[in-house]
Amino acid sequence: MATQARAWQRMLSGRRLDLLDPTPVDIEIEDIAHGLAFVARWNGQTAGDFAYSVAEHSLLVEELFGRIAPKAPVKWRLAALLHDAPEYVIGDMISPVKSAVGPDYGALDDRLAAAIHIRFGLPAAVPKTVKRQIKKADKISAWMEATQIAGFSEAEATKFFGRPDKAVMEGLEITLRPPVDVRRAYSERHEVLIAQL
Repeated sequence: MATQARAWQRMLSGRRLDLLDPTPVDIEIEDIAHGLAFVARWNGQTAGDFAYSVAEHSLLVEELFGRIAPKAPVKWRLAALLHDAPEYVIGDMISPVKSAVGPDYGALDDRLAAAIHIRFGLPAAVPKTVKRQIKKADKISAWMEATQIAGFSEAEATKFFGRPDKAVMEGLEITLRPPVDVRRAYSERHEVLIAQL
């Protein structure tokens, strides 16, 4: 008799998250902040003394989203902060790997995102108009990351991520910090947004 493969992960909070059937009650912001602070973007291929984490990226995307949609309700800023939250358990796969894995990756990501959204008072699925704005902020962040820390020329980054609005990026720079600092910053920003809901 074959044993069934384990499809859950024990979190530092003590929660046991079932990846095939995630429930909002097993989602804790401390686990998300911790996991994202230790997950490197760009497969760790970035300049600097610390990896550029998904948590740091998420903070930047939320800031850019706020500049793109300054009148958006706070709940959509929270959605922007949480846009990559499933990666706290599934990691950050670069786009070519996602393409190779196929649609199963997207389905897993969607299940986790829905549970995370519900846990923090958001609808399971973000409206398409808001999702497009968050994606725009995500692409601007990727362009900034590519040109500032991942070795891309501006022309090459523009080819892959589009030409960003320079005004939206004004005064922003990529920050590389120790994971413990990024974890704290992510948790604090989440707390601020939740308090404003």
